[in-house]
Amino acid sequence: MALIEISDFNTPGGWTDPQSSTQRSRDCCRQLEEGNILFFRHMPFEMPKADLEFLTGVKQSDSALHKNISYRPKGDVLRGVGSAPPEATERLHQVMRSYSQNVTAFISRLLEPYAGRFRHDFASYRAIEEQGRDLPVHRRNDLMHVDAFPTRPTRGDRILRCFTNVNPAESRVWVTGEPMSVLAQRFARDAGLSRMAAQSSSPAGRLRRTLRHVLGPLAGKGAAQRTAYDEFMLSFHDYLKERQDYQAEKQGKLRTEFPPFSTWIVFTDGVPHSVLSGRLALEQTFIIPLSAMILPEKSPARVLEKLAGQPLLT
Repeated sequence: MALIEISDFNTPGGWTDPQSSTQRSRDCCRQLEEGNILFFRHMPFEMPKADLEFLTGVKQSDSALHKNISYRPKGDVLRGVGSAPPEATERLHQVMRSYSQNVTAFISRLLEPYAGRFRHDFASYRAIEEQGRDLPVHRRNDLMHVDAFPTRPTRGDRILRCFTNVNPAESRVWVTGEPMSVLAQRFARDAGLSRMAAQSSSPAGRLRRTLRHVLGPLAGKGAAQRTAYDEFMLSFHDYLKERQDYQAEKQGKLRTEFPPFSTWIVFTDGVPHSVLSGRLALEQTFIIPLSAMILPEKSPARVLEKLAGQPLLT
């Protein structure tokens, strides 16, 4: 696990050496799939100054705009603005739409093997200070975890996230840990992988999956599409946050301060991470098909299947 700084990709031109662009794109995909973070010291995509000023000008006391605000590109829907005035809501909607489009264009050029194959997930504006938030254990971002979405199961596809610190004065502080290939060897069995895999492949488990598909939304949001892999990843997310000994460990962890206006990209389903401090950050999530991986054996699904000794995606 390492922080890989990219300095030969510029906006709007792209790779500084066009002849090596295909190989550099593959190299970046490989670095991400191996559990590293791609880091850009300066924002590698267009973002108008007026948009930045709007985001950074929102006062901390403006609680209506200080929730976890999400933008859903597929339906062009903004959520989480609460009782914000209509003009502020519309302006934020414009900013989030533009941000999502620009990041998508950037990712398509940077990670060429994934271009045209990924699915858009949500974008978010994280305006609240992360340090000191009073949240239940399983919702705390300052505890090490890997990502899994309860309502949007990936069925083995990867969760790629692009973050940008738009705070002009403060760094966003992260801690990252060893990738899933190491993490799963240490904890997956204790977290119930063998038990959950056996239950999934049993006649009762197959019947439960059939009933979920028949019931559809009545089975719970996202539940009908979950595989054994999705069920385990949801459980593993909570398990890691509950492991106080793992949270307290120093070995194998990297503390990183992402400076103002920097950007970083990481597969958050395979790299354990926590956010210690920071406010005013943007994020766009992409779902990358397992079939698009250059190193599919490094994916969490394949790592866990190898440990379990059976398929988890059926």
